[in-house]
Amino acid sequence: MKTMWWRDMRSLLIVPMFKCLVAICLVISLLVFVESLYMNIVVIYVKLCKRKPEKIYKWEAMQEDLELGNQNFPMVLVQIPMYNEREVFQLSIGAACRLIWPLDRLIVQVLDDSTDPTIMEMVSIECGKWATKGINIKCERRDNRNGYKAGALKQGMRHSYVKTCTYIAIFDADFQPEPDYLERTVPFLIHNPELALVQARWKFVNAKKCLMTRMQEMSLNYHFTAEQESGSTRHAFFGFNGTAGVWRLAAMEEAGGWKDRTTVEDMDLAVRVGLHGWKFVFVNDVSVKSELPSQFKAFRFQQHRWSCGPANLFRKMTMEIIRNKTHQLFFFVHYEKQTSIVMHANLI
Repeated sequence: MKTMWWRDMRSLLIVPMFKCLVAICLVISLLVFVESLYMNIVVIYVKLCKRKPEKIYKWEAMQEDLELGNQNFPMVLVQIPMYNEREVFQLSIGAACRLIWPLDRLIVQVLDDSTDPTIMEMVSIECGKWATKGINIKCERRDNRNGYKAGALKQGMRHSYVKTCTYIAIFDADFQPEPDYLERTVPFLIHNPELALVQARWKFVNAKKCLMTRMQEMSLNYHFTAEQESGSTRHAFFGFNGTAGVWRLAAMEEAGGWKDRTTVEDMDLAVRVGLHGWKFVFVNDVSVKSELPSQFKAFRFQQHRWSCGPANLFRKMTMEIIRNKTHQLFFFVHYEKQTSIVMHANLI
């Protein structure tokens, strides 16, 4: 009797359900294949035609004005959100303070959410050291961790001195920009008022540490070389990577600033800014040193955030995208595609 019951349930419920899942996976696989083919065609076109950002957008090196002096350089805010970053806080703060830019036109803002008193003191000492060297550096702290990174960035934007800035560069605590980073990225924003974001690629200092880091390097290199490059070239839109990018403050404010409703606050901001008609540019020749997770626990946490966040964001923003009269079709297709790829990767 039990055997017959199991056979009936398997034939009526389980088998059709698995057939449906297989069909869904096949459709998603087809979408992934078509998108990958499209992106690779775009990348080949970019390489063959040498379609670098400098050829698509106006770019001129910044020079000191004989009459105005440094005043022709825009005010730039560099934000470094961190949380108990004992191993890397000195590297990130030091790299930000070494950026080549007039000292009176640069503000470094360390958003320290650390809960360890020892690390908090170390961060304060490091900030004080650079302040004595003439760097305008601010160490900002909160009495809570609401919203985590997005909450820290949102709180950091409320300080009065931020309103004096035109552009905002963001670096996670394990990122080390080269000294000429601002010199190579900010001119895109200055000379192209339609641009809201300049995104640099990531360069990994520990890629050869183990098999897991080597696999991550290959995956992320494809992300930048194919996905970011094709999105920038064909649509002037792609997902912000959360770090190693420079934003136009006016574009961020127009879109409503940072929101902590999902774990992918960077993608959330990018979509809202894009819906307002702003353009993004990815500069493959500018790289920022960073570290890959070398322990499985950290890697698993990162991948969980990257996989669940986009699907959750798509659910929250579907109606907002549909109501947008100008960009609804492109953004709906783009996010359906990105979410499908993430779901497919998780199923595999």
